[in-house]
Amino acid sequence: MAFIDRVLQTPSYGWENEKNELIIPTKKQIIIEFFSRINIFKSRKNWISLISWFMIFCMLPFFILFLIKYFSLKLLGAFLLYSLIIMSTHGTIWFHRFCTHKSYKFKNNFWRFITQNLVIRSFPEETYVVSHHVHHAKSDLPGDPYNPKGGLLYCMLADVNHQAINKELSETDYNKAAHFVRHSGIKINSYSSYLKWGSIVSPYYIITLWLLNWGFWYTVFYFIGGHGLSCALFSAAMFWMILVRAFNYTGHGKGETKHKDGIDFDRSNLSINQTRPGLFSGEWHNNHHLYPASARAGFLPYQLDLAWVYIWCMHKLGAVSSYHDSKKDFMKKYNANR
Repeated sequence: MAFIDRVLQTPSYGWENEKNELIIPTKKQIIIEFFSRINIFKSRKNWISLISWFMIFCMLPFFILFLIKYFSLKLLGAFLLYSLIIMSTHGTIWFHRFCTHKSYKFKNNFWRFITQNLVIRSFPEETYVVSHHVHHAKSDLPGDPYNPKGGLLYCMLADVNHQAINKELSETDYNKAAHFVRHSGIKINSYSSYLKWGSIVSPYYIITLWLLNWGFWYTVFYFIGGHGLSCALFSAAMFWMILVRAFNYTGHGKGETKHKDGIDFDRSNLSINQTRPGLFSGEWHNNHHLYPASARAGFLPYQLDLAWVYIWCMHKLGAVSSYHDSKKDFMKKYNANR
């Protein structure tokens, strides 16, 4: 079995059957798996599967206060802007293009830290990065942690059910997995700590950074617009954390072939270029599958790429030392006659 096939923890219902076909679990099986994986009383190694949903739970009071005490059309506008554009674009900048694909490099650790904490803290880098490498290696095939053919719930709960790393990796395999995220600056567990906690990242690092980040941003938002703005934007972060879990389901055609000529050039998988994720966060997903290491994914004239705008501006300011840009290659191969 190749490393990429064993790096993630296999769900109880498995990835594929004897015919190498995707096992599509029932909703009941998915939900049972979910609660089993977040049960820290069963095993402390489940802490990383629990943490992001616990963050969502901690954001609920802000959402309730926003609705019953502070709601206004102005704050609703701030809510939508922060969730749909700012949080979404940051996810592309940080988790997707830097942490996973190393499409650009920071000049120093200061600018890396600033970019990491540019918005309200959400899920751990490890949860996204390792599984996303598997996603690219096995897109829409059994073993893809958020395979759209498994259905919406399969994707929505994938961070818990399918994205955690294998808890029984050898030391050699663990070091390979840790290499995926080492450049991001997170605190990496030793192999003995991994055996204790079942994760690459230290829980003490994640919890400390989470509390400091939330405390900083609540204070900043409070001084700008009072408790109302703070509650609105923390609610927006919660909304994004839930909404983003559905992206791969819709971004891969809901498990069906929905490519459009002249728009979706990569036909090796089900990914498609969608207007809203593209314009709002630079997530031109079919383009990205063509050139995963590119810091720019918006290649065609109408494909605004806000994540690329940030990276380009940071490069001009000297905060980003280098980047990969595949636009010229794309235009040469796919757009020569347009």
